[in-house]
Amino acid sequence: MLLRDALSLALRAVTAQRLRSFLTLLGIAVGIASVILLTSIGEGIHRFVLAEFTQFGTNIASISPGKVKTAGPAPSGIPSSVRPLTLDDARALSRLPHVTGMTATVWGNTEVGANGRLRRTTVNGVGADMLKVYSIKVRSGQFLPDDELENARALVVLGSKLKSELFGNANPLGAWVRVGNLQFRVIGVLEAKGQFLGVDLDDAAYIPTARALELYNREGMMKIDVAYEEGIPAARVVAAVKGSLMARHGREDFTITTQEDMLRTLSNILDILTMAVGALGSISLLVGGVGIVTIMTIAVTERTGEIGLMVALGAPRNTILGLFLGEAVALSALGGAIGLVLGYGLAQLIHLGVPALPVHTPLTFVLLAEAVAIAIGLLAGVLPARSAAQLDPVQALRSE
Repeated sequence: MLLRDALSLALRAVTAQRLRSFLTLLGIAVGIASVILLTSIGEGIHRFVLAEFTQFGTNIASISPGKVKTAGPAPSGIPSSVRPLTLDDARALSRLPHVTGMTATVWGNTEVGANGRLRRTTVNGVGADMLKVYSIKVRSGQFLPDDELENARALVVLGSKLKSELFGNANPLGAWVRVGNLQFRVIGVLEAKGQFLGVDLDDAAYIPTARALELYNREGMMKIDVAYEEGIPAARVVAAVKGSLMARHGREDFTITTQEDMLRTLSNILDILTMAVGALGSISLLVGGVGIVTIMTIAVTERTGEIGLMVALGAPRNTILGLFLGEAVALSALGGAIGLVLGYGLAQLIHLGVPALPVHTPLTFVLLAEAVAIAIGLLAGVLPARSAAQLDPVQALRSE
């Protein structure tokens, strides 16, 4: 039998029972639409989270005190024998090969007052290279100058939101700001950066690290971040940092976390979550598969006489098998196409209705979903098609 004739017979069989075929198509379409919609949302969130983490650059290594698996200082008030990271440690790391910038960081929450206004906010002690390390820009004025770490001047740079809260539309450059019990002169305002994982980066003040150590009465930094050259393996930078600090401390009492490692781990977790939500949506595909098995089984029963006639006229059993498999594949492929349009359309409607919710539908998801729909049609049509091909022609003709 010619392929054209086989396709014609398959499509004619599908359209002969329009309502039944439509309900079967609907089962496949809903399943594919669910998979496309959920995976689109999952992939969109995946890209959004990675973009949030990479907005500060990817070539960053973070060193924190204490040999732990996760970065971050010990809670304040808890006694610890961990040797703190000092300004001398920070200076030594800034001189390592391939290091393009270093910022030693101390942060806390304190009152900031100026222009007759008072606000409690985050105050960060940072180095002059913070802009280079975190890819941040200054909107007006300048950033902290490259003073000696221990003798940094009492200067402050304001986040855009903090500037608006304290000075409104007035120019704050040159004004004095009280931070805790210390006085600082404003020399710059940063560009708006938005929020990062729920933290408002614009509602903050930035002062030299040594002044922050004095403000918060600390002996060492909470972390030291170093940026390194593009194309340099993170492992090489980690080895250099480890060698330098071990030579100074005598033992490995610190933790090094690279942005590359964090992104790789985060990407793997988000991939698993995307696959999980896709798997949940694919459960409805099983319902569509059951529908195809049902309709094809009914079709074999209803067309027993037709099958017997075809076999009696010399049609090979493989041809009968192919015809019924073709019907099943036609149903699933058409349902899959409808599901792709429905799922993509719903994803775009959600994005238009909730712009903050990222939605992205990769072409690979579309092709994979359609392939899955066709595969379901093949698997669901095997048993009914085999039953049709194995019918005895004499018994089949008697059923007429």
